[in-house]
Amino acid sequence: MRLDELLEELEARINAARGTRDRVHNLLEAVVSVGRELDLSQALRRIVEAAALLVDARYGALGVIGPDGRTLSQFLTVGLSEEQIAKIGPLPAGHGILGELIRDPRPLRLTELGAHAASYGIPAHHPPMRTFLGVPIRVRDEVFGNLYLTDKRGGLDFDADDESVIATLSVAAGVAIDNARLYEASQRQQRWLRANAEITNSLLSGSPRPAVLELIARRAQEITDAALADVSVSVAGTDDLVVELAVGGDGDTRRGLVVPAVGTLSGAAYKAGALVTTVDLAEDDRYAAGPRRFDGLGPAVAVPLGTVAEDTRGVLLLARLHGEPAFTEGELEPLRVFAGQAALALELAERRHDAEQLALLEDRDRIARDLHDLAIQRLFATGMTLQSAARFVQHEGAAERVTRAVADLDETIKIIRSTIFGLRAREADMGPSLRARVARAVGEAATTLGFPPRLSMEGLLDTDVPAQIAEHVMASLTEMLSNAARHAHATRVEVSLQATSDEVVLTVTDNGRGIPADGRRSGLSNLDERARSVGGTLRIEGTDESGSRLVWRAPLTAGLVLTDGP
Repeated sequence: MRLDELLEELEARINAARGTRDRVHNLLEAVVSVGRELDLSQALRRIVEAAALLVDARYGALGVIGPDGRTLSQFLTVGLSEEQIAKIGPLPAGHGILGELIRDPRPLRLTELGAHAASYGIPAHHPPMRTFLGVPIRVRDEVFGNLYLTDKRGGLDFDADDESVIATLSVAAGVAIDNARLYEASQRQQRWLRANAEITNSLLSGSPRPAVLELIARRAQEITDAALADVSVSVAGTDDLVVELAVGGDGDTRRGLVVPAVGTLSGAAYKAGALVTTVDLAEDDRYAAGPRRFDGLGPAVAVPLGTVAEDTRGVLLLARLHGEPAFTEGELEPLRVFAGQAALALELAERRHDAEQLALLEDRDRIARDLHDLAIQRLFATGMTLQSAARFVQHEGAAERVTRAVADLDETIKIIRSTIFGLRAREADMGPSLRARVARAVGEAATTLGFPPRLSMEGLLDTDVPAQIAEHVMASLTEMLSNAARHAHATRVEVSLQATSDEVVLTVTDNGRGIPADGRRSGLSNLDERARSVGGTLRIEGTDESGSRLVWRAPLTAGLVLTDGP
């Protein structure tokens, strides 16, 4: 009998030693498996799976502590199906027992989960849980998150050996997470560098500004895994911003939106000239101004495209879906550098554009000088010669043709002089020409429309159109383009300005939804009153496709005798 007892005791010890050996072997395998993974999300998944397997837990979870240090920003589970997770509802935020480890990051073992003072029940459709083991995960000196394990199989309690195994795994997990973070940061840094080089090359190769802005937004969206990326710029003379570019999500509805600078995330970054973040963009009361457009979005960041507030060229807004991780400092710093370098590239492109414009103006001066000194003088001499020769022409028809040729030469000289006047017009001394003002207004309208309108101009606009009529033309053009941006929802706008011998005609055509019969007509009334104040008319027409055509005309002599309109 004594021998049998000794043999049983020996067998039990052998089994215990074998079990310890197997557990150590499994722990080493888990450590190697976790340390091999360089992708952070995959590493976290492997850690929680290995933890549940090592202590034979039915359910396991890993909670990542958010930037505020009080709540969980991520929660990965093992043992629950997708259907169960959907029925339970929102993932835990770090209250109750889960929050106990956040407040006091030390291992915690419980025989009865519901008996702890910090426990306040479980959600509906949540499976019952009794035993509990929680261990913090540290990455260097930072508590990264916690491992939560419940319901050891066989109805047993978690013991000191289980705690020791999970504590050992948490140390290896901290090293693996740190390595994955460093690898992720280096990969992200390389992607930022490639994006900066791509943007710089695009600018220096002459790509238009809208194309470069879209490249900036798309690369930032891809690198940060954001659901959407918007670029907003200021509206001159107001405290508002307009969404010039919208990528991701329902971009067509956001493009062209005018939002206040006060009470919006983009506006806060624009005014401060510094990066601004939120963990829940859709529900953050600080940034709820303007039209509602961020449903379903969570973590977001707005970064100015500029180095100082006074030199901000716009704001880049990036937002992730609700429930996704918040932007970390490791992500924000490269984004801040990227935005600064993108702004610098835009500034260099603007300087190059200014230099090209200066060269163009100098070339225009040369052309104007040559036209005046060479072409006009020769035409004038030819006209004088023909006029003198007409007296010696006996044939009546021939004499009439010579006289007509002289008149044509005189008209040609007037046209060339008008061209010279337009080439030499300067804002500093005589104000911008009507052609230049119209071109600038149409170019600026691309920001609010989301696309550049087509423009055509014809006639002696800078010489034959009086200043008073020109002011009415500009005011009417601005009103028409504004109406097209706010109400028409068009994808194509065409602007035509023509000066004939007796009138100026402004036509704006769009392919939008047309002008409803019962819609607001205050803007159209203003256009009509402005036309009538100078003896002109406003005509509203339909087009072959959906859309509208506004034709505003005024006589060129009216501006000399009539008073200013509204």
